[in-house]
Amino acid sequence: MSSEDEKRKYDNEKASDVVDTSSQEDLPEYEEAAVTTGAPIEKVSPLGYHVDWISVVFLNVSKMVGTAGSILKGVGSVGLSLVFWVIGYLFAGASLSVYLEYVSYFPHRSGADVAYLEKAYPKPRFLMPTVFAVQSVLLSFSSSNAIVLARYLLVAGGREATTWNVRGLAVGVFTIIVIICVLSTRWSLRLSNAIGVVKVITLVFIAITGLVVLGGHTRVEDPHANFRDSFAGTTSNGNGLATALVKVNYAYSGFENAFSVVNEIRNPVKTLKRYAPMSLTIVFILYFFANIAYFAAIPKESIRTSKELTASLFFTAVFGNSKSVTALSALVAVSSFGNLLAVVIGSSRVIRECGRQGVLPYPRFWASTRPFNTPLGPYLLKWILTVIVIIAPPAGDAFNFIVDLQSYPASVFSFLLAVGLFFVRKRRLSIGAPPTEFRAWNAVVLFTVCVNIYLLVLPWVPPEGGIYAGDVSFFYATYCIVGLAILAVSGLAYGLVIFVLPKWGQYAIRQVLEKLPDGAQATRLVKVKNDQLAEWDATHDEHGNTIQPKKS
Repeated sequence: MSSEDEKRKYDNEKASDVVDTSSQEDLPEYEEAAVTTGAPIEKVSPLGYHVDWISVVFLNVSKMVGTAGSILKGVGSVGLSLVFWVIGYLFAGASLSVYLEYVSYFPHRSGADVAYLEKAYPKPRFLMPTVFAVQSVLLSFSSSNAIVLARYLLVAGGREATTWNVRGLAVGVFTIIVIICVLSTRWSLRLSNAIGVVKVITLVFIAITGLVVLGGHTRVEDPHANFRDSFAGTTSNGNGLATALVKVNYAYSGFENAFSVVNEIRNPVKTLKRYAPMSLTIVFILYFFANIAYFAAIPKESIRTSKELTASLFFTAVFGNSKSVTALSALVAVSSFGNLLAVVIGSSRVIRECGRQGVLPYPRFWASTRPFNTPLGPYLLKWILTVIVIIAPPAGDAFNFIVDLQSYPASVFSFLLAVGLFFVRKRRLSIGAPPTEFRAWNAVVLFTVCVNIYLLVLPWVPPEGGIYAGDVSFFYATYCIVGLAILAVSGLAYGLVIFVLPKWGQYAIRQVLEKLPDGAQATRLVKVKNDQLAEWDATHDEHGNTIQPKKS
């Protein structure tokens, strides 16, 4: 379709509806006109509108998780570790601006990355939805989050954290969380909000306690030890710095969680523009001061080498082996529960959008909201994959490898997302689409692109000590290779299904719009024989709707 045809289509659709041009929320026409493949727009959310500004804040806050020990291990010094927390905040803020611009263009699409990549890269047809869907399905597990939660619960309960104690408890708690989400979106969000408040209070307590420690009013003998010559031990190795940046980027990675539920927010652009930056800034301030507290109370080498969780080390150092340690560990466990709850809510919408695009089998199953008005299919997939990954891999290296494996393809898509914003702008300009409520500065988008290139390139630099001296005992860049291999397999699967098999079978792939009784919509890909293709195209529009004959 030429630019003139697209513009004419856009203008005709705009003229046929009564539109309040004061709000981009009421301008879905460009969403439909710009890209004719992928998931259909659900102008009325079948999942309801349970996400308010409070839920936006705590869906993001609860998903963001600080990892002081792994960042310190990567950079080598306390000073640079704190600098990396600031760099991570700036990068997350730049990436957030990219998401805000996308949501201003597509305010009726949940799923975040999956929806925006589909819009940014409509050609080759079905490629981006297929690659992202395969990657999302294969890596849609929350095993590391569940294991962390289980370990904190065992510490709080005074139980030994053996391998199978941790795994069994992780499976049990994750099952409870999925059941809560399946039964009610409203109550799962309310629980997420309540636990988010507990998390903020806990971090505030840790931060204040850290200031007390620095004042010399606790049992810690030398609270300033880690801050004397704080940049001593800084590594010059590119791999260590890249690993640390990956870890701090992972710590902030929840800032986009609320974008997964955009279509369940009544005024998404205005709400996210105001409260998404607020949630990111809250987390930055709290984690920055929490890290200062950790460094005031715990020797640097203990943080780097101990297998215990940093918060547990902090409580033990400040309060000793007392009931207060158990109580505070329980608070951290509650915060971890909220983190996992927020992750499950957000990722279920991503999986649902992948299914609605038609590139996964049985799109009606993924799109349906019955029987509880929740995305049951995505929750079920999430549960199955997470339980398998909790139970199956051997203990030790597998944990670090899985976390890193999830992060590398995410960096690829984050890079494509930032670059794709320029393509979307160009297409909007070509059809004369109106200005939106938010537009990121070009310098900020380019900064996001550059940092993502850094995240993609530097992990390949060998660590100090050789190729087996990384986070795992095997080849240091295995997670990069496996991550790229998953993307390559996704591309091969796309080529096989969309081009090779149709050529052999003498048919073409077309899409059909399916409307479910609950109001949900999905796209189903169908095979149309070549000798029937002309008739099909004449009786169906590009979205898969049947063209009704004009009345004479």
